[in-house]
Amino acid sequence: MHIRKQRLLTPGPTPLYPPALHAMMASDIHHRTEEFRNAYRSALADLKEVYGTANDVLCFAASGTGAMDASVSNLFSRGDKVIVCSAGKFGERWVDITKAYGLDANVLKVEYGDVVTPDRVEAALKAEPATKGVFIQASETSTGVEHDIQTIAGLVKNTEAIFVVDAITGIGTMPLDIDGWGLDVVVGGSQKAFMIPPGLAFLSVSPKAWKFADTATLPHYYFSLKKEKKSGDAGESSWTPATSLVMALGEALKYIKKTGVANLIENAQLLALATREACEELGLELFAKRPGSSVTAVKAPAGMDSKVIVKGFKERFGAIIANGQGSMQGQIFRMAHLGYFDFADMFGIVAGLELILRANGHRVELGKGVAAVQRVYESAQPKKANA
Repeated sequence: MHIRKQRLLTPGPTPLYPPALHAMMASDIHHRTEEFRNAYRSALADLKEVYGTANDVLCFAASGTGAMDASVSNLFSRGDKVIVCSAGKFGERWVDITKAYGLDANVLKVEYGDVVTPDRVEAALKAEPATKGVFIQASETSTGVEHDIQTIAGLVKNTEAIFVVDAITGIGTMPLDIDGWGLDVVVGGSQKAFMIPPGLAFLSVSPKAWKFADTATLPHYYFSLKKEKKSGDAGESSWTPATSLVMALGEALKYIKKTGVANLIENAQLLALATREACEELGLELFAKRPGSSVTAVKAPAGMDSKVIVKGFKERFGAIIANGQGSMQGQIFRMAHLGYFDFADMFGIVAGLELILRANGHRVELGKGVAAVQRVYESAQPKKANA
C-alpha cells in the first residue's frame, strides 16, 4: 500500500487533539505579559475543574516524573516511614524516588500483572502507625492493571499518612473522586488523556498534604510546591513555562470540559471492554489480573515474540503500539485507549491485529475480533441516545 498514516496507539504519547496543535502556533508570546497570564490562569482554572477538586492544582514544565519527584521532596523528610505499592515499572519508579531521598520505604511488591490489594495496605498501616505516606499508581500502564484506589484511600484517610497517587494515566480513564475519597496528592501528565505533547506535569495538593510541606526538610529548588502555588495564584509560573504547551493545554481542556470528564472516562472504558472482548475472540489471553481502561496488555501467542506484533503494526500500517517493559518485553503487547481515541480507531487496530497474527501463524478467522468491537459499539448506542 502506498499511503500509510502514522498512528500513535501507545499509552503515552497519545493521539493529539488537532485544535490544541493549532493553538501552539500562538506561542510566540512573552510569558511575563498580561496576555499570557490570562491564558495561564484560565488553563489552571480549567485544569482544576477537570481534576474535579477544590484542592490546589499546580503545573510544572516537566514530564510526569517531575511531579512525582516534587511530591516526595516537598512533603517528606529523610527517614520518614512510607509504604510504596509496586505493581510494575512505574511502581518501581516510586521505589526509586523515595529511596533516592532517603525515605524508609516498606515496599509492597507484587508480580507483574497483579495488583497490591487493600488488605495488604491495611496490614502495613497497622504494623507501622508512624507511616507518613502511601504511594501508588492508579493505573499501572506497564502491565495494564488498575488499583482499587477508592478502597485504599479510605484506609489511608483514617490515619496520619497522606495518600500520593500517580494518576498520570488514571486521569480520564477511571473515576477518581479526589476530594470525596481523600486523595492528597494526584499526579498527572500532558501526553496522556489531555491529548497534547509531553512536557507538562500536574499535581493536586490537599490541605492535609500542605501541612506536611510545613514540616518537610528535604531539599528542593525547581520543583517547589509553595513557590509554584504563589506564582500560580498570581497567574504565572515560577520559571520559564512551556508556553506552546500551555496554549495547547488550554484548548484541550475546553474540549474535555465540553465532552465531559465522565464521558471521557466512559469512552476509555468502552474501548478497553471492546479490546478485551476482541482478544478473547481471537484466542488471546489478557495479562492484567485486574485490567484497567488506559491500556490493554495482552500476552503474545505461545511461541511468538510480542515484538513481531509491534513490528507488524509499524511496518504494515505505520502504527505504533507498545511492547512489554522490563522483564515483560517480548512477552506482552499493549494497546491504549486514553484520550483522543474513538471506535473507528479500534476497528482499525483490531483488524490490523488480526492480519498480523494470521501472517505469523496464529489461527485467526478474519473479522471475528472486529465483530466483537462492533457489538460493544452497538450495545453502547441506546445508552448514548437516551443520555
